[in-house]
Amino acid sequence: MSLGYAEKLSYREDIGTVGMSEIFDPSDILHQKIEELALMIKESKHLVAFTGAGISTSSGIPDFRGPKGVWTLQRAGKGLPEASLPFDRAMPSLTHMALVELEKAGILKFVISQAVERAVADCRVSLCSFIVLQFRNVDSLHLRSGIPRKKLAELHGNSFREVCPSCETEYVRDFEVETIGMKETSRRCSDTNCGAKLRDSVLDWEDALPPKEVNAAENHCKTADLVLCLGTRESFRVLFKLSDCYVVPRSLQITPACNLPLKCIRNNGKIVIVNLQPTPKDKKASLVIHGLVDKVIAGVMLFLNLRIPPYIRIDFVQLDLSHSPKKNTYVKWTMRIMSIHGPRAPLPFLKSVEISFPERPELKATFLNKQPFRLKRETVRKKPLKMLLMFHLSDGCSFLYASMEWPIDFQVKKGSFVNDKEEVVSSLKSTVEEGSQYGQHALLEGKFLPRSEAMVVAIATSICRYEASKEESSGRPETKPDDSFPLIKRHSEATANGIMATEKRFKSS
Repeated sequence: MSLGYAEKLSYREDIGTVGMSEIFDPSDILHQKIEELALMIKESKHLVAFTGAGISTSSGIPDFRGPKGVWTLQRAGKGLPEASLPFDRAMPSLTHMALVELEKAGILKFVISQAVERAVADCRVSLCSFIVLQFRNVDSLHLRSGIPRKKLAELHGNSFREVCPSCETEYVRDFEVETIGMKETSRRCSDTNCGAKLRDSVLDWEDALPPKEVNAAENHCKTADLVLCLGTRESFRVLFKLSDCYVVPRSLQITPACNLPLKCIRNNGKIVIVNLQPTPKDKKASLVIHGLVDKVIAGVMLFLNLRIPPYIRIDFVQLDLSHSPKKNTYVKWTMRIMSIHGPRAPLPFLKSVEISFPERPELKATFLNKQPFRLKRETVRKKPLKMLLMFHLSDGCSFLYASMEWPIDFQVKKGSFVNDKEEVVSSLKSTVEEGSQYGQHALLEGKFLPRSEAMVVAIATSICRYEASKEESSGRPETKPDDSFPLIKRHSEATANGIMATEKRFKSS
């Protein structure tokens, strides 16, 4: 949940109950419930999972109704809570990455991102094999974590996604789109045959659900036998109907709906709720777990003997060089460092760029600390040069910097290359995961013309690993009274002069 998103929402006075107290199961009971849930998932044929704001709080993103939620503090006359990271740098939680592993293992078939504060008529979608329904999460963390877009229906939108209303092309940005309510943004479709003004994809209170997303969800929702609700702190009314029936996810607190029976129970389906607050449907669930979602899911993954992969973020930057000869002896050239989303788009992951010329001591080094990053020079035309670019990464990146060499020969006429993006990203992530070096980069594409050249570079800017403690490895919980389950270590790796950053452990509350 973006704090900017909360500010952009139109005013709504009736937001229901907020600030409800949290409940934690005792350690021994929690351990039993986690083992029971793992067995249910192992035996299920079609698992449906709903994820709410609770799975993103450990990513530093506040929820709405929790003790320190956005609406809780606003009702108390306080300002918005502070996020621990810039919204565009928020990293997926352990739960996000566990879902990625479940998808790769073939258990997770589809993900649905959905708002709860909707009217009943807006939310008629059926269920299918292992779906994740995310309550008012527009943080793009499912996409960033690695869930394929084709397996994700974002019914409430995405603060980082723009859509062309004409050709329906989607653009996922590395910066937060400035509007919500499906309004026009400042950018246009890059398709030369289209060029229509883009719109944001985030719904406001009264906006209708997008038919394309709803239809995709409906087509995938047919035969669920286990429904798993994760971190849905908001009270909700869920009317499940498996196979040929419907689900209407929404908040009981906003606009009450008729209390229809949960059809999944009639069809021998089961509901499991993992939440820190009571929900109206707890009594309908086969299992209710009161514990931190990350700890519960970490325990489940251990029982299932499934690895939680690290999160490795790759960002992209475009390097442009234009030059013109001056009396055939010297050449004037301009170098630009810009976003792949256009010259006016921000580069949120770059703080500054240091440029030097190791083989040309007569050329003065330069420090660029303001966007747009641009350097103008005049050099001898027939003498090649090599630029060393030092990218100083912004706050929220777990690496401090990345560097690359850029050889330039003004005599080169033309040429181009385009590498497969998936292969480049996959190879780059493997290199980073091996921990050989920090700030790794790879070339994605390049185009060289008589008076210009351009390259797109993929840069690894963050890595976060998720590891179980010794107690978790043994399959038994810790005995500390304030711990509902063994702590999970989550640490972002930052390297400066070969020194790794201090590991960070999840707090137990």
